[in-house]
Amino acid sequence: MKKLHLAALALLIITAFSCKKAQKEEEKTEAKASTATYSLVQDSTDVRFTAYKTTDKVPVGGTFQQVEVTYTAGETPKETIDGLEFTIPVSSLFTNDPTNIRDPKIIEFFFNKMVETQNITGKFSLKDAKNCSVTLSMNGVSAELPMEYEITEDNHVNFTGVMDLKQWDALNALASLNEACKILHTGADGVSKTWDEVAINASVWLTQQ
Repeated sequence: MKKLHLAALALLIITAFSCKKAQKEEEKTEAKASTATYSLVQDSTDVRFTAYKTTDKVPVGGTFQQVEVTYTAGETPKETIDGLEFTIPVSSLFTNDPTNIRDPKIIEFFFNKMVETQNITGKFSLKDAKNCSVTLSMNGVSAELPMEYEITEDNHVNFTGVMDLKQWDALNALASLNEACKILHTGADGVSKTWDEVAINASVWLTQQ
């Protein structure tokens, strides 16, 4: 009988300990949720790029009109941005060309010459108060894109960086685009050139809950 009582007591202690542990974990989760005060303003993400043509490096700007974002709300703007992931459908490319010729040409002769052409994906990693990087996947290649960022007092986050298309094995696609736009990319020196660097500017608004 004594052994039976001891076994019941042990079971009671184990059950109580398990319940207490589960309760603590639940409290931690609730506390974390209650302190996660920053989130992204819906549809506030803006991604713009500047490519260059001719030896004079004439800029050609554009944007992506769709950006799908996944993130975890944090206690600070930095916590909210760190680890943020995004997917950009290539089909949302827009360069504000009044002839409506440029965008389909870029998609056909640049992006469609790559593998995994539908989306560009990436994940942010903050290094310090100024520098971050994006693990950017394009053309079946994942490479680090160094960027700088700034968080304004009104929680507007701005990112700047420069892509070197060689890192994503995109030079063949770039040559294809240059051939398709040979005349338009020819400068006063008679040389047709499309640069392999692309400036990136992105921004997003955060809101405090």
